[in-house]
Amino acid sequence: MSDGIQWLIGLDDWTYSVIFARGITPEELALRMDGVSGSVLSPITGMGAWSLVMDHRTDDEDLVRIGASEGWSFALEYGVPTGKERLAEISRDGVEVVHLDPQPEHPPKQFAYAKDGVDICSFGICEEVWRWGQQPDFLLAELVRAGVLHPDGESARPDDVPFGDDERATLAILETRFALALPRDVEERQLPAFIIR
Repeated sequence: MSDGIQWLIGLDDWTYSVIFARGITPEELALRMDGVSGSVLSPITGMGAWSLVMDHRTDDEDLVRIGASEGWSFALEYGVPTGKERLAEISRDGVEVVHLDPQPEHPPKQFAYAKDGVDICSFGICEEVWRWGQQPDFLLAELVRAGVLHPDGESARPDDVPFGDDERATLAILETRFALALPRDVEERQLPAFIIR
């Protein structure tokens, strides 16, 4: 059974953004994010990534760790996430991209979906009433079925939803719709890493 992505909501310190890409290798994903090949010589853990970012960071250098899970390549961003600004480049030539940004300093958490160089749909998690992109209603049917939105796009969430359950409901939709999965031990795994220019 897959780990999915809903477990991210339960983390006390979900601080890295995640980019999933289907149709390219993890290495190609890093390069499309402007990663410098050979910039980190050996695979590192999440703690190792944060150490590099905090100890050697410049204004224009951050870091990604890469891997693959359930048919998607993924990149975990450390430092200031820039993946959202690169979705058109990452998704060119028919590639699908899902971006999840926890926005720890400026909630809400953010979702974006792009394909073939086009931003299809984006919204804040728990702020799904405000959607944008070329097809802002791309996930409306799923959001309605899950009781997150009404068919007119207005919020359907009750006011007394337990903390975290509202975010988990949206991640469950994304997990199912795109078949997304990230290993629960991803922070402990030694993964290849690239400095991002």
